[in-house]
Order: sequence, then structure tokens, then C-alpha cells
Amino acid sequence: MGGKIDCYFDCTSFYSYLAFKHLLKNRDTLKSYAVEVEFHPVFLGGINVMSGNKPPWTLPAKATYGVFDTERAKRYFGTQDIRTPEFFPILSILPQRAMLYIKAHYPAPQFEAAFFSYFPALWVPPQSDLSKPTNLHTLLVQNFTSTQADEIIAGAGTPEFKQKLTDITKMVVEKQGAFGCPWFWVTNSEGKSEPFFGSDRFHFMWEFLGLPWQDIKLLSQDEAAAVEARL
Repeated sequence: MGGKIDCYFDCTSFYSYLAFKHLLKNRDTLKSYAVEVEFHPVFLGGINVMSGNKPPWTLPAKATYGVFDTERAKRYFGTQDIRTPEFFPILSILPQRAMLYIKAHYPAPQFEAAFFSYFPALWVPPQSDLSKPTNLHTLLVQNFTSTQADEIIAGAGTPEFKQKLTDITKMVVEKQGAFGCPWFWVTNSEGKSEPFFGSDRFHFMWEFLGLPWQDIKLLSQDEAAAVEARL
């Protein structure tokens, strides 16, 4: 066993929120199998343009289906408080650049806490448009000092971190075949790597990594009654 899961997320992606939450929940178990998890900010808008993909809400059939799928996902992941913000689609360039700056300058736990904080801020009422520097600053001071938040926002606007976001976004499209978020590049103990997409492919990841996992099982009436009796 062992390996690594590289996770490419954009805060504008509802499904990235679900995947982030699920991986944090299973982080200790993955670590016990020597599987490392690393989170990377990317720009979903750039991935869509470079890959030729289109956002689901721009395609009528996908938009209609998405209403059902998002409600099912929210129930499954226990995130029923999620709502699509009035300012959707979210312009995530500034917050994603800021996360790259934080990743380069601060310890991993502080980076991960700050990155995860984006998602409820955007998706759970009362919602905040993090594309606006003042709103981003207000959120950042939950994990940094006010001076550090100023530094992070300033750093996000430098040519270096503008280029970093462009480079990592271009890399996942050109080298890994990314076409959306959440995107995962998973490497197993044999050094073999494969891509995975979406918040509902974890069982395939576990299988690829050689981890023990239990499949979804349809219960017989007797089994269901036994479960009900234990509750």
C-alpha cells in the first residue's frame, strides 16, 4: 500500500467542496495506509477554456439534471445547508492566486485550513463574494493576522502568482487531461499514476491504491429489518 492523491480544486466548484470535506474526513485513515493527500488550487474557468469543456449550467440538459444531482449529493455528504450564491458563477482568480501564495509561504495545515474555509464562505449562507478583496481579507483574518492578510492579497496580485495559477492550470489540462474540478492525479505504491474526476469516484481511487474498501450493498428485506432493529 501507499501512494499519493494530488487534488486540484477551485472554490467555485460545488463538487470540490464535497470532495475536500470527504478527504479531510478520511485523511487519518489514508495516512495509516501511507497515502499522502495534497491540495492544489487551480482555475476552473481556465480548465474549461483550455479543454473545450462547458460549465454544466450553460447546457440545458446538464442544468436540469444538475438540480437533482446536487440535492442527492448534498444529502449524501451531509451538506444540506449549501446554496448557490446570487453572485454565481464565482470569479475565483483572486482567491485561487491567494491560496497559491499561502501554499508557498505558510505551513501546510494553515494553508489547508484557509483553503477549506473558502467553500462554506461561498456556498453556505450568509455568503461572501471572495472575488472582492475586502471580502477575501475578512475571511483570511480567520486564519492569519490582518497584516498577513494584506500581504497575501498583495502577493496574489504579483506577476509570480498570476503566472503560477496559469501554469498549474495549464499543466493539469495538458499533462493530465483535466476537463473540470474536482480533479485528482493518483499515484499508487508501484509508481503508476491515473486521473480521477468528480466527488463520487473514491471507491475507484481506493481500488487503484490497493486499499481495503466496502462496496455499496443493496440490503435484502431481512438484512434491512436487522439493521432497523439495531437502531
